[in-house]
Amino acid sequence: MRTVNGIQIYKLNAYAKLNLYLDITGRRADGYHLLETVMQSVSLADEVTVAVSAGSGITLSVSREDIPTDRRNTAYRAAELFLEKAEASGSVCIDIEKRIPSGAGMGGGSADAAAVLKALNTAFGEPLTEAQLIAIAAQVGADVPFCLIGGTRLCRGIGEQMSDIPAAEGVFLVAKPDFGCQTGDAYRKYDESPLDIYGGLERFTAALPGNYAPEMYNVFQRLYSDRRIEDICSRLTALGAKGAMLTGSGSAVFGVFDNEANANRASGGFPDCFTAVCGCVREGVSITEREVL
Repeated sequence: MRTVNGIQIYKLNAYAKLNLYLDITGRRADGYHLLETVMQSVSLADEVTVAVSAGSGITLSVSREDIPTDRRNTAYRAAELFLEKAEASGSVCIDIEKRIPSGAGMGGGSADAAAVLKALNTAFGEPLTEAQLIAIAAQVGADVPFCLIGGTRLCRGIGEQMSDIPAAEGVFLVAKPDFGCQTGDAYRKYDESPLDIYGGLERFTAALPGNYAPEMYNVFQRLYSDRRIEDICSRLTALGAKGAMLTGSGSAVFGVFDNEANANRASGGFPDCFTAVCGCVREGVSITEREVL
């Protein structure tokens, strides 16, 4: 059984993701939907602190009271699975300072889980390979493998089949209205009214890294036909975005801008929304501090 010496404390940035392209291409026998999606890590991040010491048990605290701190939380499940698969033993204390909004389609919970996996693998001397970590990540949630690796990736299957593509460029203004969307509800709505495969992936990837905004696509935006979402998209383009679209199953919408100054100016047009100006980042998780006691 693997153990740690002393107390190891890690602080990590767990980066949000945006779906620059998202389509549903089928469904597996077990009910999971098959995807074609291009995901991008962005600089908006939760701060995750993981402390590992001798002993046993997992404790989790979160800065938002509406987020569970037991096995319903992806970060908790990630810690459980890591300890099991790595045959490791230790006391794991996780603290999450939430900055990524919930119910937004930005992968906040998945990013937190990825941060826990990275911290624990480092603390125990990297007993698991990247491929093994990705396999654990896929058990936790469909977006967790991407959030572990990050950057700009084409993801297929249920999100676990990742391919390198040219890195996207640009600055994003994210606007999230005061309502959220549940991923399960979105997929049930799709099952009730399935859409044909859009087929624009090659056009999108061919446009990278430059003017890809006209080729962006999200099947859920077509599915919802929600005037509130469309209003945010219209406002973003009126304020200078080269393109605007829902991310994931929503409810956050993002606009693509040439530079940070233009995105910051446009953010004033959304007093009714949570807003964040984000840049592209090339990793899903970064360790910002490490302390050994």
